[in-house]
Parts: sequence; structure tokens; C-alpha cells
Amino acid sequence: MNSSSTYLQDLQVTALLLAALLLLAVYVPAATAGQPASPAEASRTWTVSPGGELSTLREAVARADSGDTVILREGTYRERNLLIDKTLTIRGEGRAVLDAGGEGSVLIVRADSVTIRDLEVRGSGVSFMDDNAGILVEESSGIRLENLRLTDNFFGIYLAQVSGGTLRNNRLTASGQRETKSGNGIHLWYSRDIHIEGNRVEGHRDGIYFEFVRQVRLSGNHSEGNLRYGLHFMFSDHCEFTGNTFRSNGAGVAVMFTSNVQMTENRFLDNWGSAAYGLLMKEIRSSTVTGNLFSGNSTGLYLEASSRNRIKRNDFEENGWAVKVMANSMDNQFVENNFLGNTFEVATNSRQNFNIFNRNHWSHYSGYDLDRDGVGDVPYRPVRLFSILIEKQPETLVLMRSLLIGILDTAERVMPVLTPEKLQDKNPLMERIQ
Repeated sequence: MNSSSTYLQDLQVTALLLAALLLLAVYVPAATAGQPASPAEASRTWTVSPGGELSTLREAVARADSGDTVILREGTYRERNLLIDKTLTIRGEGRAVLDAGGEGSVLIVRADSVTIRDLEVRGSGVSFMDDNAGILVEESSGIRLENLRLTDNFFGIYLAQVSGGTLRNNRLTASGQRETKSGNGIHLWYSRDIHIEGNRVEGHRDGIYFEFVRQVRLSGNHSEGNLRYGLHFMFSDHCEFTGNTFRSNGAGVAVMFTSNVQMTENRFLDNWGSAAYGLLMKEIRSSTVTGNLFSGNSTGLYLEASSRNRIKRNDFEENGWAVKVMANSMDNQFVENNFLGNTFEVATNSRQNFNIFNRNHWSHYSGYDLDRDGVGDVPYRPVRLFSILIEKQPETLVLMRSLLIGILDTAERVMPVLTPEKLQDKNPLMERIQ
């Protein structure tokens, strides 16, 4: 090969390299410009303030894109039925208030992963046709509602067909006088995997209401002074509530038509009235009631048509009736509970008993322990004859502390005629269980 041909080949290679570099210069920047920037770079913050460039939340939501943050400066903003249909974080500064003025809902969320926090939301309308709420969340996932004040709304927070989410440290107050004109504080319908923690709910129809929900966890909530129930379960399996307080509601908690519910270390306090109770279990199966305090209720625990539940290590203190077990409840176990200073310890409506009472401590027990093993030598029958007489003839309550009733109770314990003979604790503990 001569020198001229080699030169031509070098020119061709050089030309190809230049062409390749030119293509890179043209196409690579163009491709880079077409890619979305990282989420952190893409998100923007919009600020709403009275008299500012953006003076309403509605304007900010219209301009914002998914992933943006909207900040509400201190002030009161009139917003009604405002739809959040993109992933946003909305938070307040100072005392930022959203007010619907008594009509419709305030916020309606129909997007995933929306966060709303540090605001007051108030004044939804009362309606018997619409689910008006302070915050209505529909067909969404990953909702986060934190540090909110929800004041005088029909429903405070309403979740419908929502999966995953957290409701934390919110305060919900209402002042309804009648159940028919009040909604629930926190209402869940057909939802699952929600964590409800540290909320305080007062003055609603039901403080917290579940219907067809699954795997919801409540912890550290306070529900007080609600017109009907502090907490109301319907058809909601595999849920748990731990460390909550239910005080002075129309009735404490009603768990109905449900299975596999874990109820642990809650406090049922001062739910007092002619039909009030700390905890109602109606048609409940395979659940546990462990480490709870029942104090000052008309009836601490009421079981109806419930089976295979375990009631263990609870304290029943100074209730009217500690436990009422209807005859259609079967295979329930009452083990290692303290019954302290209750007017009546156990009541039932039958002479039959299909439940187990074992190793409980009964403050009314007057037996002895000669072998000093901590277990009474004489079985204890906690059902008093007088409790049966009251069920049949409430007017006899005026005789409660009379000598006659004391003699009748003693005679019935020696020779049971009306009380269920098999409802007894064969191993009553002499000391309170710590």
C-alpha cells in the first residue's frame, strides 16, 4: 500500500469520528432535555396568604402539579367542596383555617399520597342525603392527615374505599345535641390498612366508626362525650385497638358482627346510663380482650351471641355489673381477671352456662385457703340471686342493701335454685392479680 492510499484512509477515519462527535453533540442534549427532572427538582412550593398573589387554596391547587407543596399562611379561607385530585402536601402556618360556612364539605380528596397537616378545617354542612365532611377522602391510597383541628363538621374525617394511610394527632370536636343531626368523628367505610393514632374525638354521634374495614389499628386515641358510641365496629375483621380511652360516651365501645379483633390495654371509663356499657360484644368470634380497665360503667362487658373469645387479665372495678353474659354466648374463657368492688360481678339470663371462669380474683369471695396455695378451697359462684330478681323486676333495686336480700343471696349460694349452678370459678384467687 502506498503513502497516498494510507493518507486517504486516515482522512476517512477522521471524517467518521467528526461525524460521530457531531451526532453526539446534537442528540445527547436533546435527549437530556426531554427527560423529567428528579422529583426534588420538579416539585415546587406555592404560598397562599390573605392579600397575597395567591389568596385562596383553590387557586394554588389549580396551578400546582403533583408532588408540589402548598403552604397556607395564617388567616381564614372560605373553601367549599374543594377537590384535591393530584398528589399534594398542604400544610398551614400559624392559625390557618379552612371554613365551608355550613354548606357541603370542605376538602374532597381523590388522589393518592396526599398529605394535609397543621390546619383547622371547620363548618361542613349538615345533610341527610350527602356525606358532608371536613375532609372527605374517596378511592385513594396513602393519605396522611396530621395535627389537624376539625371543628363543627357533620363528619369530621370520612374515608371511603381507602387503602393505606395514617390519621395522627388530630382533634375533632362537634356540638350536636341529637344523633339524627350529627355525623361521626372519624368514619371508615370499605377501607383497610389504616393507622389511627393519638386522636381526640368529642361531641359527635360515634367518635370512631368502622364498617367493612380490614386490618385497621387504633392506638392511643381518646374518645369522650360522644352521643352514641365512643367506638363502633360493624363487619370489620382482623383489626386491633390498643391503649385507647373511652370515657363518658352514650356507650363505650360496640363491636358487632366481627371476628379476630384484638382489644388490649384500653380504658373504658364512666359510660353510665340505663343501657350503657364499657364494651358490647355482639356476634363476635375468636377475639381477645386483654389487660383492659373497666371502671365506673353501668355494665363493664356485655356479651351476646359471641363465642370462642378469651377475656384475660382485665380489671373490672366499681361497675354496676362487671360482666353480663347472655345464654347464647358459648365457649368464652374468663381467666385471671380482677373483679373489684362491683355491685354485681356476673349476670346472665339462663340457668345454663357454656363458658369457663377460672383463676379470677373476686372481691366478694369469702372463702378460705387452708393450704395457703393462693387458691380458694371453695368454688365461687359470682351470680347473685338478686341480680336475677332485678332483671325480672327492676323495682326490687330499692331492696339492694337490705338484710333480706343478703339472706336470700347466702341461701342461694348454698343451695342454688335459680342461679346457674355450673357458672362457677373452681379456682378463685385469694389475692389481686398484678
